[in-house]
Amino acid sequence: MESSQGRILANILDAAENAPPVDAVEAVTRELAADLGAVKVSFMIADLSGRALVRLAHVRADAAGEGRRSGDEVATVMPFDGGPAERALRSQAVQVFAQDGDWTVLAPVTDRGEVIGLLEMTLPDEPVPRVLREITRTAHALAFVVIANRRYTDLFEWGQRTTSFTLSAEIQRRLLPGSFTCEASAFTLSGWLEPAASIGGDTFDYSLGRDVLHFSVTDAMGHGVASALTATLGVGSLRNSRRSGAGLVEQAELANTALAENAVVVGGYVTAILGSLDLRTGVCSLVNAGHVPPLLVREGNPQELLLPGNFPLGMFAEGRYRASEITLRAGDRLVVVTDGTRERKAANLDLSARLRQMTDLHPREAVRSLADAVLEIAGPVLDDDATLLILDWHARHSEDRNTSSGADQARTSPALPW
Repeated sequence: MESSQGRILANILDAAENAPPVDAVEAVTRELAADLGAVKVSFMIADLSGRALVRLAHVRADAAGEGRRSGDEVATVMPFDGGPAERALRSQAVQVFAQDGDWTVLAPVTDRGEVIGLLEMTLPDEPVPRVLREITRTAHALAFVVIANRRYTDLFEWGQRTTSFTLSAEIQRRLLPGSFTCEASAFTLSGWLEPAASIGGDTFDYSLGRDVLHFSVTDAMGHGVASALTATLGVGSLRNSRRSGAGLVEQAELANTALAENAVVVGGYVTAILGSLDLRTGVCSLVNAGHVPPLLVREGNPQELLLPGNFPLGMFAEGRYRASEITLRAGDRLVVVTDGTRERKAANLDLSARLRQMTDLHPREAVRSLADAVLEIAGPVLDDDATLLILDWHARHSEDRNTSSGADQARTSPALPW
């Protein structure tokens, strides 16, 4: 006999696959409302700023109502206000509350720690634990529906863009990984990019192998489209050599040659931190190509890592590069930033003090909190991109994660900065 959860999951998959990509989420939520006896079910996607949710709807073009429009599509922005929606998203915990005679459930839609949005469900009666378990598992399944269908349409990203993009911002976004957060048994990683008014060419990237984690943070010279194109050349070379099996130093040298020979701006270069972490041993190899030194937070104490100096990528065609190694201990946090967090007005940010204050925060929340701190001091419009990547080392590569609805329950933030 098929279980209730199995039947619901099967219905979700059928509804998602049978609908066009632009209708897949609405088809799934309609199916959920029928299966769980809900008064209303809807999906809210996280906006690209990380500071709001966006409700997407398909209505007649002549229908009245608020929200940003594109033909029949409407996107309504709901800024974070410290309420149940923000608590559910940041803590990755289901929120349940009574409202206007019904019960509202807000369940995180998450995959490997990457926040995609929230499933909002209105029920006529207070949900019992069994129903809540079905809702949270269904919200996790909805994450895969969104991930699968956003490959075919611009609808989801259009909804997430609460501010317009310049051409250089469009190019820059394509250089970033598809997911800003990755949770694994051995580590948790999260990156964030707070763009300047005139894009400064920052990027971050990572790729997970069976026993190794590759990561990078780069900063291309200049601003605007030229900087974005220089960044494209650098990131493209690093990805190409990494996917060809090149080691860390070889990746740096190949990117250096590619930039020197093909730079769209004469003398264009890229500063970078390149990393390779052995997930079996915790040994982390690092190359610093003219970049701001990374920081290691050990036992709550941030310290700069003194790495061998190398020229920026593309500065000298015949440049050679040196790597160094550090062995991470369980509980260590590695922090890589660009100079947009350390120079000009942002130099007034006491980064070490902030890092000490947020040792208990999940990397996903830590990078956003740091980005908010930069904006408070140097904003609201930044002179340079501010990019952050935080890597927490757990040293449990051989163990399974303890998850609920796509989030590692051992890594949720016990205290959040509201």
